[in-house]
This record gives sequence, C-alpha cells and structure tokens, in this order.
Amino acid sequence: MNYFKDKVVYQIYPRSFNDSDNDGFGDIKGITEKLDYLKTLGVDYLWICPFFVSPQNDNGYDVADYRNIDPAFGTMEDLEELIAEGAKRNIYLMFDMVFNHCSTEHEWFKRAMAGEEKYKNYFYFKKPVNGGMPTNWVSKFGGPVWEYVPEFDEYYLHLFDPTQADLNWFNEDVQNEMCDILNFWINKGVRGFRFDVVNLISKPETWENDYEGDGRRFYTDGSRMHEYLKLMNSKAFGNGDFITVGEMSSTSIENCRKYSGEAEKELSMVFNFHHLKVDYKNKEKWTVMPFDFQELKQLFVKWQLGMQENKAWNALFWNCHDQPRSLSRFGDDKNYPKESGKMLATTIHMMQGTPYIYQGEEIGMTNAYFTDISQYRDVESMNYFEIMKSEGKTEEEIYQILADKSRDNARTPMQWNADINAGFSTATPWIGVNPNYTTVNVESALEDKESIFYHYQKLIQLRKTHKAISEGEYVPMLMEHDSVYAYRRVHDEEEILVLNNFYGKKTTVELEDVEGYEVLISNYPNKDIQKTMELDPYESIAYIRK
Repeated sequence: MNYFKDKVVYQIYPRSFNDSDNDGFGDIKGITEKLDYLKTLGVDYLWICPFFVSPQNDNGYDVADYRNIDPAFGTMEDLEELIAEGAKRNIYLMFDMVFNHCSTEHEWFKRAMAGEEKYKNYFYFKKPVNGGMPTNWVSKFGGPVWEYVPEFDEYYLHLFDPTQADLNWFNEDVQNEMCDILNFWINKGVRGFRFDVVNLISKPETWENDYEGDGRRFYTDGSRMHEYLKLMNSKAFGNGDFITVGEMSSTSIENCRKYSGEAEKELSMVFNFHHLKVDYKNKEKWTVMPFDFQELKQLFVKWQLGMQENKAWNALFWNCHDQPRSLSRFGDDKNYPKESGKMLATTIHMMQGTPYIYQGEEIGMTNAYFTDISQYRDVESMNYFEIMKSEGKTEEEIYQILADKSRDNARTPMQWNADINAGFSTATPWIGVNPNYTTVNVESALEDKESIFYHYQKLIQLRKTHKAISEGEYVPMLMEHDSVYAYRRVHDEEEILVLNNFYGKKTTVELEDVEGYEVLISNYPNKDIQKTMELDPYESIAYIRK
C-alpha cells in the first residue's frame, strides 16, 4: 500500500495556531479559517495535537475524555465542520491519540480512586516494596514515576506527570476501549492517527530497579508492542487508506522495521528522535553544545538504509511541538535565515519517507529566546528550571539551556502578519509571541516569491511529480565530507542528486558522475553541475537526471 508515499503532513498545535474568538487561545474554528492557506502550501493531512477534554497540565496530552472536545477549543460541531471543509480541499485530519496514559481527571481514574476494582485494573497500582516505591525509575518530566495513594497503601505508575496515570494494556478492557475510541473518530471522517509515545504501552511482566539508567530500558519497545499495534490495526484503521504514525521514544531500528514494515500490518510509519539528540552533551537534553554533524549524517544514513531494507517507512521531520525550532538549532536564524531554512527543508523533503511540516517552519519561525522563567508555560521546562537550580547551575546557564532546549520554543503563536500579536489574536495570547513576528510572518512570506514558504511549496509539488522522491531508493554519498550531507534518490530511469551544505562557510565537493543532470530545486541561483563544485554558505541544490 503506497497511498501515503507522495503525501505531506502539516502539524498543528491548536492552542497556538489561530484564535478565532479572540480569547488568547487557539481553537478549531481558527484552523478552519486557515484551510485555504494550507491548501496553497499543498499539504495533504493535518496532524492536530490533542484538543480533547483535559485539565491541560501537559497542554492536552493529559486526556480526560477521548470522545469530547475541550470547550476551550470549541464544539463537536466545529470539529465536524473542519473535517468537512478540509475534505472539500482534499485535506484530511490526523488525530493525536495519547494511549500510554490518561489524565487523573478521567472517569476511569476517578472510579479507580473510588475503589472500583474494574477501573483500578485500568492502571498500574502496586504495593510498596521494602517500605518504598516499587522501582527507582525516573519520570520523563523529572522525579519518581510512582505516586503514593495513602487510602490504598499503593502507588500508581506515571511515566510522565503525576496527573498522567499510565494505562494497563495487559487488561483487555483497556485494549477494547482504545479500539472503540479509534472507531468513534473514524466514523466521524478522521483519516489518520498519530500515536503519542506509543512504544511505551507494553510494560514489563515483572518490575525491577534500574541501577544503570532511569528505567526506560524496562518499559520501552516492550515484548507485546507488536501484538497491541496489530490489534488496533485489525480492529480499527487497517481496512482503509488511513495514515498512522507512531511516536517512538528511545526506540531501536530493529523494532521500527517491524512497526512500519509493509508486511507487518501495524503502522504506516514511525517517528524516531535519535537525530534530534546530536546536540545533547553526554546524551543529556538539558545541556548546551553545538550539534555533531557527523553523527547527524550517520544517523540519517543508518535509518534511511535500515528502514529501506525491510520496506519500512520513516516519518521525516526537524520540528514538532516537543522540539526547539530547527532553524535556530541546525541553521543560522540571524545571518542566513532564508538559506539555512531552505537547506533544512530540502534535506528532509528529498529523503525517503513522509515529510512532516510543523506550523511556522514553512515561514522560518525561530526559537523564542525567552529571558525569564515567567515567560515559560511548559511543565517540563519549569520542572527542570528548579532541578537545574538545585544542581547549582547559575541562572545565566539555566536560561541559555532553556532558550536552546525548551519545548515552548515551538509553542509560541503562529505568526500570520505584523499586526498586534502577529495576527494570532487580539487578546493577550496564552504564551508570548516571538518579537520577530513583524518581519517573519505569513503575509510577508506570501508576498516574497523567494521566501522559505515557496521553497516548501515547490518541495511538496516535486514529491507528487517525481517517483524518485516519493518511492525511490536512497543512496548515501560523500560520507566523509565535514560539512555536506549528500545523497541520491533512484527510481527506474530517474535519478536525483542532493547536496546540502550545513554550515555558514563556502565548501567544495568532488563529484564523479555529472553527465546529464539539470537543476531541480536550489536555494541560490542555479548552478550547472561540475566535477568540482563550490557550495555557498548553507547552499542546497538538487539535480535530476532522466
């Protein structure tokens, strides 16, 4: 089934996308208002982050009701209108399903806390071990993964925030609930699902302390993962042209080959995050260091070739709601914003897999560069602000780390124009607007024919017209080059050669076979291909030979 291979997905973080009722908080009607813009860009699917009923302790990833819309985002009628209006434009919705955990405000957890045994079995309640927690694992958001409930003399598991209780997938009632939820939305016309940290749902049969790490090796890519994915596929989305993608936390290529292998009947594709840890000092997120370009290249090549071998499929991305902005991270948002923004786009969109565009990426949005903790809203960032203070880091160090690594960098309001609050809302937004909105915005991008926006638009069009891009083989090149990431894409008689200079200085590449190539897309004035080529700062160029 190759129906998704020429498609492009656009991710929307709804609270920051567009505020239709001017309460400072983005909403579903706000997305509907911008469908024509998204149609102009050319995307096929909208992955929308959770807008279900939620206390919003983790910005909607703490779901209290999987079948209803949080009033802050609108109504079911608003959603049905979005689905219908999107379909008129051949744009379909991909919902974000958080099936590893639910909010402690969910009816299931409330009934568990009331002592109903059926619902206690929806979660992991464990007795103390040696008078303390069942294991020594560390939460993804800092602190322990266990929360004590005095009335039961038990702990419940939460790999994330204490208000996000992990669901017990050993329980067939939980499995059936999740399949029913998927079918509820399929019947509404939803055509895709993104599964949040889905490779954490298979927990271990026995629980033990981790004296080597934070516990993740015991609950990541668990022994029943493939069984659970096959179950959802067979009972829900496996019988139609649905796009499904799993967010795979700390995963392995061996597992991902199966999760998205054509023959496996599990998911269409997978996200992995290894390439977004190449600027982690000692593999720790809350650190500052320049990204390791050679490691980045090697990871791209490993995953491209490794997935290709098994007819498995990558989700390609630089940005999402959980990552700082790639233009600030891997490009140069001060001196070469256009050039490096286009280069990063070409790098991703020309590889094998399905490209994902995160809102604002297509106009060159950057990190927020907040300077005070009061500007942050993200629970993870605020937790780690206190953790880093307790570790003895200076405020200067902490603010530099937050400016580089906080998830809030991706969550500032979408920049539509140079009006108040970037045209997002006339009310004070829930999180501050990036001050560069006066120059970096949709309105100015649409007026400038050389903007990053039109480069993205062309990349999307090329994917739909060239099988070498949508389905071709990936062949790495120039692996030893210290600043250029290069590869070829090959399909039948069509061949595409892609050169990307990742640095703000000129460099030279030596090519062997240069006959018959012509420029397909470039971020500088077109250059004829030569055996010895000088690439400008952040230059990106793709050639095609038929």
